[in-house]
Amino acid sequence: MLRIEKISSLDRPELEPYRTLKRSGEHAALGIFVAEGDKVLDRMLESDFTIVSVLLIEERLAEFEPRLRARPELEIALFVCEKALLTGMVGFEIYQGVLAIGKIPPPRALEAILTVAPHPRFLVAMDGLANAENVGALMRNCVAFGVAALIAGETCSSLFLRRTVRNSMGALFKLPVLESPNLVQTLGALRARGIRCLAAHPRPDGKSLSQATFTGDCCVVFGSEGHGISKEVLAACDEAVVIPMSNEVDSLNVSAAAAVFLYEVNRQRGQA
Repeated sequence: MLRIEKISSLDRPELEPYRTLKRSGEHAALGIFVAEGDKVLDRMLESDFTIVSVLLIEERLAEFEPRLRARPELEIALFVCEKALLTGMVGFEIYQGVLAIGKIPPPRALEAILTVAPHPRFLVAMDGLANAENVGALMRNCVAFGVAALIAGETCSSLFLRRTVRNSMGALFKLPVLESPNLVQTLGALRARGIRCLAAHPRPDGKSLSQATFTGDCCVVFGSEGHGISKEVLAACDEAVVIPMSNEVDSLNVSAAAAVFLYEVNRQRGQA
């Protein structure tokens, strides 16, 4: 059921998440996340994520109302306001005039993810990625190159930050994710199941990307551009793999490096 209401302020308690867009910790404590932008809401509407409410400028109402009415939720609150008022209420420009609140789904178990992952299994893990935009871009790469699941280590930022969801362009809604409380242990669990863990890390004894083998079950681990992969996580991997580079460039942004790695995985598997 869709409940539509025109608003002139965000003063009511149920609108508080829209007043606190930059306070992600409060949202996480409530088990909710913010989706921003029309493409993100498009993909959220196609998913089985639960939608709590939507805030639109008046010009976007006709576009989204029929699709929101078709949703299975018992109730979705749809708040409508003028564009100038929206900017004033949230404190910065929302260019597309589209915001929504969704529920963070229950955590997935590693075994459940592996059970449905197609063979040969292809996973990605992150260590120390704190930049929300980079995490979102990495999600898009994972969906584009057919990654079965994304594992975030305990030193990564939340996968449900507003900027992460926005930069993922809705890829989050298509990608199984697991937020690991201990990445070293999770990698150990993968290796115990015969899944090779390959660190994308410029270690001197590492293999060149073209020399590494990705045709079997594998998990590629990425670290931050500034600090790379931690010693503990690196030790938990089977081997390190490096992208050959010249002209004194020693690193790439993680989303760029991931695109190179994931393309090579697909190429070796005959999918590129």
